[in-house]
Amino acid sequence: MAQFMDVHTSMQGVTPEALLEAHRADLEIQGEEGVDFQQAWGDPVTGHVFCLSEGPSAEAVQRIHERAGHPYDEIHEITVTA
Repeated sequence: MAQFMDVHTSMQGVTPEALLEAHRADLEIQGEEGVDFQQAWGDPVTGHVFCLSEGPSAEAVQRIHERAGHPYDEIHEITVTA
């Protein structure tokens, strides 16, 4: 499975509760695309939210996010870690 970090850039004012709600929406349907959302982080000032996941493709990750109501603005496959 590939690992991905996706970025949402328009979530200004996101609260911990709202971030958890969005993450749970992904978790509820992630299995339908073979995706595993592992963690989400957010900055309410900039509106940036970062999601770490594993899945078969970036497109599978996007389909889950779109269906959950929060498509990402960019995604990066993680190919090197330390």
